[in-house]
Amino acid sequence: MTAMSRFGAFAYSLAVFIVAADQITKSWALVALDWGHRSIGIWGPLRFTLVENNGVSFGLFHSEGIFGRIALSGFSMAVVIAMAMWVRRADRVFAGLAIGLIMGGALGNVIDRWRYGSVVDFVDVQRLHFPWVFNLADSAITVGIVIFIIETAFPHRNEAA
Repeated sequence: MTAMSRFGAFAYSLAVFIVAADQITKSWALVALDWGHRSIGIWGPLRFTLVENNGVSFGLFHSEGIFGRIALSGFSMAVVIAMAMWVRRADRVFAGLAIGLIMGGALGNVIDRWRYGSVVDFVDVQRLHFPWVFNLADSAITVGIVIFIIETAFPHRNEAA
């Protein structure tokens, strides 16, 4: 097996950080908030409201029961494994950043599905007409995908030219 690039190592480290931060914030939310009942105003349109999410990021593709949990977890793990293998050879910092965010977010939500039976969401900005309540893992996945799209949309410049 080839040696891991420094950007691959960065992606792995970032993924671990995202999982830890995500699980810490969700643990806080589970202690501080009541499921679907209590909402805490933080600042302006930002509120914390604890909700149960049986879908993927932002509640999309809602799925109930053990089959849905297995299917979503299996898909997430397949994506994480593929990205983990691919990012080992990453040669650009933004590729490592994007993949690390996506892997960490996906793993954070998989952990929830198995610990709690659903994903713990609590960041609520519905006053901005954003209809979903989400979490740090969802945000990491979304930002990672945006960075990945931008990264792949612009080809490598030949630095020697």
